[in-house]
Amino acid sequence: MTTRTLLRTLLCIALLTVNNDNVKSQNSDYITNPMLWADVPDPDVIRVDDTFYMVSTTMHLMPGAPVMASKDLKNWETVGYIFDKLTDSPKYDLQEGTVYGRGQWATSLKYHDGKFWALLAPNEGGPMGDTYIFTAPKAEGPWTIHSRLRHFHDATLFFDEDGTPYVFYGTGEMCQLSRDLKSVVEGTNRHYFQREADERGLLEGTRVVKHNGTYYALLISHVYAPGRHRREVCYRTKDLNAKWEKNVILESDFGGFSYLAQGTIVDTDEGDWYGIMFQDRGGVGRVLTLSPVRWIDGWPMLGDESGKVPTKMRPYKSGQPKTGIVRSDDFSSSKLGLHWQWNHNPIDQAWSLSERPGFMRMKTSRIVQNLYLAPNTLTQRMEGPACSGSIYLDLSKMKDGDCAGFATFNGDSGVLTIKKKGKKLTLEMSEQKVSLTDREKAVTNVEEKVIETVNLNSKLSAINLRITGDFQPGHNDAANFYYSLDGQKWIQIGTKNYRMTFDYRRFFMGSKFAIFNYATKKDGGYIDVDEFVYTCEPK
Repeated sequence: MTTRTLLRTLLCIALLTVNNDNVKSQNSDYITNPMLWADVPDPDVIRVDDTFYMVSTTMHLMPGAPVMASKDLKNWETVGYIFDKLTDSPKYDLQEGTVYGRGQWATSLKYHDGKFWALLAPNEGGPMGDTYIFTAPKAEGPWTIHSRLRHFHDATLFFDEDGTPYVFYGTGEMCQLSRDLKSVVEGTNRHYFQREADERGLLEGTRVVKHNGTYYALLISHVYAPGRHRREVCYRTKDLNAKWEKNVILESDFGGFSYLAQGTIVDTDEGDWYGIMFQDRGGVGRVLTLSPVRWIDGWPMLGDESGKVPTKMRPYKSGQPKTGIVRSDDFSSSKLGLHWQWNHNPIDQAWSLSERPGFMRMKTSRIVQNLYLAPNTLTQRMEGPACSGSIYLDLSKMKDGDCAGFATFNGDSGVLTIKKKGKKLTLEMSEQKVSLTDREKAVTNVEEKVIETVNLNSKLSAINLRITGDFQPGHNDAANFYYSLDGQKWIQIGTKNYRMTFDYRRFFMGSKFAIFNYATKKDGGYIDVDEFVYTCEPK
């Protein structure tokens, strides 16, 4: 048995023994909520023939606007991205500020006239207008920019049956676009509804569908009243110029967490309908739930017969291969897997999969003083109910002042860092908290609390690092940290049950596995990353 195979086996055993009393035997054919227990906010979902396609918000991560596909609404995989980079501002390159918590938001996905279309309005505007319309011949791409328009907040693109395009956005606003989707038709901007007295909070996240001759606009509603938090409301009309009426279509807590909303509805080829809504779940981020849609008096009511999000649902389609949006990787491909995203725009010359086949080479290319300004940090989502990720690092080419390692990356991060000082090597487990300016999202301070330091042999050439995450209700979104010098014996280090958090004021996303390497004194050093081993406890 090779060291790599032994490592994978040991990790699987370790994960399955964590909280073993809480592992429930589930019928693998059922769809169990959360449908995706990972950070997949602001979803838009469409169906083309027998395949469902979904986009989600990933903000400052690149490539951005991931397109995910599924045949059964259970097994999803990333099949492409709408863009590789955004370049309107140096902040996308971690220069003159950052785009933490900004970048790509709430993308709208459509299929019309034999093409895929996507509308997104980055929350970091550019000089030529800041709503993009992209198009592609297939969901996997390649995607190209078709046009740019003024900013439309939380917008959805909609094509009527006669092909007329519209944008619905903000709180009850809409406009018509020209047929070529390159301009707004003059005089068509208007409010199609006015906020009612019971809508005192945010009312946004519009998604629009048309069914049986009726237009339906779905929005998340924040209701600030005792015992109520969020709900999904729906406005409908048979005439876009007539009055719209409103109904609450989902008001449900789920899984020990508060109310959930924001998403869309989608039909199957057989005529059934499903609702996909996200729920805030603390450190793991905003997860996706799946509900049946019951058409009652012409309204798409989400949930079971009690109006609640079900724990389990009968499968839409059985026998599909198991897939996931988070995956292990042995870096043997010539292309970086679609399950990876960089923190901000990467420096392409500073990473390679070919210089040492079977490894991800990560080079230092810029002098920075902390993790939050480090270019080319490589990330994947963490998942519930519990997950584990590990990496093998070849440290032999690190330079004085280099910092490399593995983290639960967020505004508050738990970090394993190998530091090289002269010829000395140390391993630190630290808790790091970033402070950002409100306007530029510039890093003003990183509070670093070192919990434990291990002095390593100066001749050490490689190390294994592992992080586990437990997102089960009542387990406080706990991360634990380990290292191994031989790939067999794991030693826990630093904070036990470090609490991962979600903070909308900074990153506005769930915690990510992050592999990093940055220089504090001189560039040119590098690390080689062997296999990333990932396991996730079944729901």
